[in-house]
Amino acid sequence: MVHGGPFPSTANGQSTSVGSLAIDQDMPEGLLPDALKTANPLGLNRRLDGKLQLSK
Repeated sequence: MVHGGPFPSTANGQSTSVGSLAIDQDMPEGLLPDALKTANPLGLNRRLDGKLQLSK
């Protein structure tokens, strides 16, 4: 289900049903998909704290 805004529920991309506090919550490294793990086992280019990290 997508609840992107006030009633009635919409798919408006300006808000989420999760809320901004979810960004600060930790998740055990073992439960993360490979693309999000700190070690970056897939060698993806990505941004961390706004800085571009290029794969080697």
